[in-house]
Amino acid sequence: MKNMKTWVILLMFGSLWGFSEVFAGEFLYSEHVPFASVWLSAFALFILGLSRGLINRPGSSTVIGATAALFKLANAAPYWCHLLGIAFLGLFFDLAASAWMKRGQKPGWKTVLSGIVAAYVGYASFAVMITYVARYDPWVSGGAGKVLRHVLVGGSLAAVAAAILVTLGYGIGTRTEKSASTEPGWAFAGSLVVLIALWTLGRVIG
Repeated sequence: MKNMKTWVILLMFGSLWGFSEVFAGEFLYSEHVPFASVWLSAFALFILGLSRGLINRPGSSTVIGATAALFKLANAAPYWCHLLGIAFLGLFFDLAASAWMKRGQKPGWKTVLSGIVAAYVGYASFAVMITYVARYDPWVSGGAGKVLRHVLVGGSLAAVAAAILVTLGYGIGTRTEKSASTEPGWAFAGSLVVLIALWTLGRVIG
């Protein structure tokens, strides 16, 4: 991934995910919307599927997840477990997509499987980390029951969303990649403008 256009596009997608975590997340949690994390994860997995359709390279989804975590760190209170959860979702999706979603492949059962695996492993890693590593009181007091509910209920809802949205995003991405490759200058300029706008808005209203 030595191409500057590729890096700008990845940073743009990561910042868009981070923007949703900061501002949509604040709204969802402040309004006590049920399964707020599922809505955020669903959007994140759509972004990961879309970006993979555009740039299907190992490591690309990890860069996006790390950028999203950095955006949230820069523009919201640093809840470290949440930041690691975001980065881990990008990493686990990267591993699954690198194994099953090959370049030029059409959307199908492998995109569905990649989304489902990333959702379950992401939810499980977050629950274990916040309960048994960070030992955050509400999770410690909830014990194994809270961990299992988070994985089996929240994780299952996220997995269903991932099965649909990763496949949808990947399909859109692969179609967009063909047109973007014919106009690389416009793709680079548009991504750069969106990237700058997201970080500017994050700093101004964050």
